[in-house]
Amino acid sequence: MPIHTILSGLESSRDAREALYKEFHRHPELSLQEFRTADRIEEELRASGIDEVLRIGRTGIVAILRNGDGPVVAMRGDIDALPMAERSGRDYAAEGATQVDEATGKETPVAHTCGHDMHIVCLLGATQAFHAHRGEWSGTFVAVFQPGEENAAGARAMVQAGIVDKVPRPDVYLGQHVLGSLPGGAVGIRSGPLFSAAASIEITLHGKGSHGSMPNLGVDPIVLGSAIVTRLQAIVAREVAPRETAVVTVGSFHSGTKSNIIPDSAVLQLNTRAFDKGVEKHLHEAIERIVRAECEAARSPKPPEFRYYDQYPLTENHDEPTARVRAAFDAYFGEDSVDMAPVPASEDFSVIPDAFGCPYTYWGLGGCADWKNAPGNHSPFFAPDIHPTLDRGVEAIVVAASPWLIKDK
Repeated sequence: MPIHTILSGLESSRDAREALYKEFHRHPELSLQEFRTADRIEEELRASGIDEVLRIGRTGIVAILRNGDGPVVAMRGDIDALPMAERSGRDYAAEGATQVDEATGKETPVAHTCGHDMHIVCLLGATQAFHAHRGEWSGTFVAVFQPGEENAAGARAMVQAGIVDKVPRPDVYLGQHVLGSLPGGAVGIRSGPLFSAAASIEITLHGKGSHGSMPNLGVDPIVLGSAIVTRLQAIVAREVAPRETAVVTVGSFHSGTKSNIIPDSAVLQLNTRAFDKGVEKHLHEAIERIVRAECEAARSPKPPEFRYYDQYPLTENHDEPTARVRAAFDAYFGEDSVDMAPVPASEDFSVIPDAFGCPYTYWGLGGCADWKNAPGNHSPFFAPDIHPTLDRGVEAIVVAASPWLIKDK
């Protein structure tokens, strides 16, 4: 069968892919600063004889395999790491890895604690397998190595850098993510909402400074902020229908410098999640309404200021391609093809297919044998099992692309 022929080199390439994975894992890089990573990806592609390799923006890489007439299938793998220290204890851990953050000018620890290094090597392996067995498929395979997923800026950066004009329009756009929440070796997919829409909001509250012994002469932004934090909890509890899913989290509250000084401002940082665009819109409107009303009630001397950032769109799998991929998964993986529940984490995956105006589907890849006790993505302890995950990730990409690229012979 063509799929098995395309994947016939998995065993012989396993050691090389493991070594490459460990190399990427030991050298994590921050979002939109993946310079070494991008260079290494390009080097690996060209060493495999793949000539049509494009740099899209500073660190985005696209490889295009044109192989006669047929559909265009694009597959995305994100490449950035997180600003945190790894504590997995693996012998290939990125202990002590740091990088200067261009945004702040400060040196920060960096680690691949979300699994994007696994995504890189799986996509490289699948691309190399398609390239080595061109006689088994027809059409065009596009490998998109996307930077900056962790700050929601990478997909937009590739769109702004002209990916839509430089790359053939896909008939379908595919993606996968290694997860600790699925059984090891399983692939999980579903139609409809898969990853939530998300946004972070920085709110600046204005008070009037005074001595702590004379609160009547000031407007206390700490009391104001406390009232807002409490009142915001009622949005999900009392304004969102029970059948819907929504999250409003206040993750940061900063104000003041000394116990006997009433400060003149406070800054709150919020995060919202929703699986419906209308619900997300309501959350943001309710937050602004409550904050403005509390400021007015507190006699705030200036209106509050709102800054939205790290905004992720809803990832909502299209029905037709999802059904085709699920059927291919069922046929190849059997019991390891499973239903995937919606995940309240968020992704910028859909930005590029939306820019192309093409359908997409996205699935989860189980990365831990002891998945019920596995740390979640973004934990300092997160490190998926190398085997069989590296093989399974390559297989999943080839199998998912097969309904479009492989015709019955």
